[in-house]
Amino acid sequence: MSSRGALPVRLLAVLVPVWVAGLALVVVAAHGFATTPREVADLVGIATLFVVVLIAERHPVPVEGIDTRGVSLGVVFAVSAVVLFGWETGALVWVGALVLANLVDHRPLVRMSYNAATFAIGCGAAGLLILPFAGNGPGDLLAKVVIAFVAQFTVNWLLLSLVVSVSAERSFVPVAWQNLQSVIVPVGLMASAALMLVVLWQRSPFFAAALIGPLLAIALYQRSTHRAMRAMRLALTDPLTGLGNHRHFHERLQRELLDAQERGGSLSLCLIDIDDFKKINDRFGHPVGDRVLSQLATRLRQGGEGFRLGGDEFAVLLPGYDQREAQLAAASIVERLASVSLDPGVDMTVSAGLATYPSQGVGRDELIRLADSALYWAKEHGKNQVRVYRPDVVELAELKKLASGADKAARYRAAASLAKAVDARDVYTGSHSERVSELAARIAVRLRLSDELVELTRLAGSLHDLGKLAIPEEILRKPGPLSEAERLVLERHPQIGYRMLESLGVDPLAEWVLHHHERWDGAGYPDGLSGEQIPLGARIIFVADAYDAMTSDRVYRARLTDEEAVAELERCAGTQFDPAVVAALAEELGYSKPALRAVVA
Repeated sequence: MSSRGALPVRLLAVLVPVWVAGLALVVVAAHGFATTPREVADLVGIATLFVVVLIAERHPVPVEGIDTRGVSLGVVFAVSAVVLFGWETGALVWVGALVLANLVDHRPLVRMSYNAATFAIGCGAAGLLILPFAGNGPGDLLAKVVIAFVAQFTVNWLLLSLVVSVSAERSFVPVAWQNLQSVIVPVGLMASAALMLVVLWQRSPFFAAALIGPLLAIALYQRSTHRAMRAMRLALTDPLTGLGNHRHFHERLQRELLDAQERGGSLSLCLIDIDDFKKINDRFGHPVGDRVLSQLATRLRQGGEGFRLGGDEFAVLLPGYDQREAQLAAASIVERLASVSLDPGVDMTVSAGLATYPSQGVGRDELIRLADSALYWAKEHGKNQVRVYRPDVVELAELKKLASGADKAARYRAAASLAKAVDARDVYTGSHSERVSELAARIAVRLRLSDELVELTRLAGSLHDLGKLAIPEEILRKPGPLSEAERLVLERHPQIGYRMLESLGVDPLAEWVLHHHERWDGAGYPDGLSGEQIPLGARIIFVADAYDAMTSDRVYRARLTDEEAVAELERCAGTQFDPAVVAALAEELGYSKPALRAVVA
């Protein structure tokens, strides 16, 4: 509520009766207090309670879930004053301290007067209800404190809930229930404190003063602790959406990964991006864009632990979700976000990328990179959808993203990661691309190529089977010799790999991949090149590829020994393979020509 401007009639219908009743009770209380003779000790005690209530009203205790300044300990001392000195004294102490505290802090007049009236009504109700309990025995004291506290709390709770519901145009019952849930625990604790204070005061006001000090100290400590916790939350919270920020996301992801590793469980990461969000800002303005972000954040809270990473980028952590469960959850999030009610004319869709520990990424940065690659793939293929990380597709999308950049080294690094995608699809090769890559680099060193060409050879070796990403899996995984038709399909993989690499600016790798099945005698494919027409890098890869194939197990044949494989290469040197490259491999592996001839014999 605010004291500025005219108040609505519906609100005045609540305020005016409460103001009138409260003012009448304050007048009655003042008359009763003035006409009642009191000892000096009682006046000193009443003055002490007034000062304590004033301090409590100026420094309320913050409580989670309460949007106002907090809960005041003033009720403890006011109820104690009602039980010890009568309801008139309690009303004047509480109302007087409240008014003075609010005037000092420049609080709104309407709110101050309404709260003061409710306090006066509560004290009046408490005084009326405890009249039957006139004694000072333990039972009577307990009954008076409990009844007075319940009466005071009930009056304040109902009247404050009423004015809030009317002001906000909300139903009374949900408002009252929400307020009750948020304060019931601290109110119970304060009732116990009021009982202790009254009992101690009956024995000796000095003992009661010893309790007042710790109560105020606890209130002040709680305020400082709450401020520190609030500052900590602000440092980890996005101010617009209330979600965790970029820093909080990285901390939580690292913690959840450690938990998943310890318990042997799974963890899925879903990255979410609003499609064409810039167009929303440009067309409707940033205030509308901010409302879109806020409403999206509200929906994200229903699907897991959400974070805003910046701009229109969000993340959701799904601890314990495997890939299938996470895909269902992410699809539900995307569907839910698409149904958000926005300003007229504003349409919003989102794209999401998903990666799961441990089946895809094992480290924090790797999991983020994989989910980001899947998100990029989702945007590149129509948007408004969820894509799960798949190395055979997503890494190529990552390469396309890098191809337009000027960083050639970054393109090479990204291209190298495709080797894992190839190996992941071919069940019989294991880490074939990686082994060919290393062996090709060793041959290049033996041939005394420059350091740059050695590294290019290493990278080309890892990418030589890139085209197999487009070959049907039933051919790649066939447990036996291929038919003629299947062989022709498989032999297309050099051209496919070439087309993939050519557009990405990673020459001369594309040429080497294209020709790595050309034979020295010209009987190879795809172009039938012969001799030194074949690029040297392609000739090196051909030898390394053949050697690794022969020394690896296949379902349809056993692996050859290293000596047997080198001997076979030596036998085919000058027809299939470049003799110089075969000689370099034999020398690198430590096999002399006489030894090889013995193996052949």
